[in-house]
Formats: sequence, C-alpha cells, structure tokens
Amino acid sequence: MINKPLLERQLAELPLYTYFYIAPQSLEFSERIRHICKSECPMYDKTWACPPAVGEVAQCQEKCLSYQNCLVIGTIVEVEDATDIEKTLLTRSDHEKLTNQVRDLMREQGVQPYILSTEACAICERCAWLDGLPCRMPGKMHPCVESHGINLIPTLEENGLDFIYGTNIVTWYSLLFFND
Repeated sequence: MINKPLLERQLAELPLYTYFYIAPQSLEFSERIRHICKSECPMYDKTWACPPAVGEVAQCQEKCLSYQNCLVIGTIVEVEDATDIEKTLLTRSDHEKLTNQVRDLMREQGVQPYILSTEACAICERCAWLDGLPCRMPGKMHPCVESHGINLIPTLEENGLDFIYGTNIVTWYSLLFFND
C-alpha cells in the first residue's frame, strides 16, 4: 500500500506545477481523441507508445479502469515561441524526467504504476513496432495520454486547472495509475 503522505512530501520537493489524485473512473475516454491521433499525429502506427499498438480505446479504458487510483502530475514551462513546435517539444524531456522520478518514488514503496505521459516514445532509434517485434524497453516506455483516448481537459477543469495558460506557456501532464 502506498504511503500517500510520504509520497506527497516527496512530490512537494520536485519542480511540479501540480499533482493530485483522481479515480480512474472519472476520466473521459473518447474515440474522438483517438481520431485526432490517427488523422493528425505523425507518430501514428510508428511506435509501441501510439495507436494502434496500444490497442483499441475500449481496451485502453479497461486497462486504466483496472487500477484503483491515478496520480496526475503536471509541469509548466514558458517558451519563446509556442508555434515553434520543434523547440516546444524539446521541453517535454524535462517533464519525462520528472515522470520517471515520480515512478521511481512509487516503485520505492513497492508500487508499479502504469504510466501515460507526453511521449510517442523516442527511446530507441527505430521502434521495434515497425519490425513486428516486441518493445525493447517496456519498463521505460510510456504511451501518451491521448493514445488511450483520454480527454484530460474535463479532469483538469474539475480540479481548477487550465490546459492553456497563455500564448507561450506549455503544460505537460502524466497519469500514473496504481493499486493500493
């Protein structure tokens, strides 16, 4: 069982913008979000972290709902020009490092979280998915939130948070699902 007070003290020491717990059942799963992946994301069908490799939305929902708890963590960063997608995406790596730090804190307590984050996974130079092989780094790879069809905006709004804070402000969020 996770010691939430200990974890919260540890989280408070990290440069997180926010963190809070939600019930996985409160998340909104939507085929519409998956459609955006398929029609707009250049990583669709290219990695184990993206559709269709992650499974159908219903399968992803079932997996997420098999957990009792979900820790949402968020970071915020100011960029010079948010329309410069390449530079904006470079800020994602700091968020991923924090996500892995939180994962490690949870693992220290014997909890193995299932993590959804910001990445389409760029750990390997060429994803094994493209060659029909199993993921080489399943313990390090985190599918992106949207790959599971999750519309995170209602959850953020319910917790008094915005997704967009200004023209050159970028927010990154991760979901860490776990059982007590």
